[in-house]
Amino acid sequence: MSAAASGAGRIVVVGSLNADLTIYCDRLPQPGETVQGNGFAVNPGGKSANQAVAAARLGGHVSLVGAVGEDPNGAMLEASVAGVGVDVGHVRTSAEPTGVAVIAVDARGENNIIISAGANGTLSPKDVADAADVLEGAAVVSLCLEVSMDTVLAAAQAGHDAGAQVLLNLSPYAEIPSALAGLADILLVNSHEAALFLGSSVPGAGAAASEWDAVRSRFGGHGVQQVLVTLGANGSVVLDSLAPAGSRVAFVQPTQVHAVDTTGAGDAFTGAVAVRLAAGDGLADAAAFASVAAALATTRKGTQAAYPEAADVERRLRTS
Repeated sequence: MSAAASGAGRIVVVGSLNADLTIYCDRLPQPGETVQGNGFAVNPGGKSANQAVAAARLGGHVSLVGAVGEDPNGAMLEASVAGVGVDVGHVRTSAEPTGVAVIAVDARGENNIIISAGANGTLSPKDVADAADVLEGAAVVSLCLEVSMDTVLAAAQAGHDAGAQVLLNLSPYAEIPSALAGLADILLVNSHEAALFLGSSVPGAGAAASEWDAVRSRFGGHGVQQVLVTLGANGSVVLDSLAPAGSRVAFVQPTQVHAVDTTGAGDAFTGAVAVRLAAGDGLADAAAFASVAAALATTRKGTQAAYPEAADVERRLRTS
């Protein structure tokens, strides 16, 4: 049953919308090198817009708070998110151009990305205050770092005050104030971001639960009690200091697929986690569902159009 059908609460995503300018190539260029591309596409993207679309396609009841320019890219982005049922009543039009991401994707589906904030840079705490009507009823507030830290902090505070679970995707990585760490009920990071946040290395794939338990304790020292660490093709690790002793570390095995384009897979994971949390799942179950959703998202080119529906994920879960 989808999250929406089960009567789950609203998911509010606060953050970025970008036009993705994607070039496909056999391999990614080295610094100073030019390589030949073999395809180009302009697609709707932006971490927050991607997360909102991923959640909506999985059945979530989603509102997006953001800003776009008064230009064709902005119209494309609004149409894309609204087209899957996302409430865009709090997506504001800015005098700045719509944000863009320039993406290169190689033959293995790996990518590198450069973003220009554009209208995303104008999103402010006032926009958060203006969205009080949806934030007050939120079950989950999903955040990333493609908009200003003041805006993220304001949204985290509003979500916390409303009794929502605040899900913070620490990407693109930046140092965050301790107040934001304290407001984040769940921190979602990859292993590189985890190491940067903690200021020291973290275990690799195949490490023992005891090694990850030490990492859990280190996150707890920063005021973060629940953490999801994604490991790319090696699955993910759930670090839950609120779980009973003996089950505070859980490994989520990867879903094996033939990856075509990994762009936005992390956003698919985040959106899927938000859906299952809003439906009442525990963190480990939400991560297992999200692992399948993210893997399926890599099997097609692009981001939002590649995201699976709940039935796709549930079918794969039944056969795994």
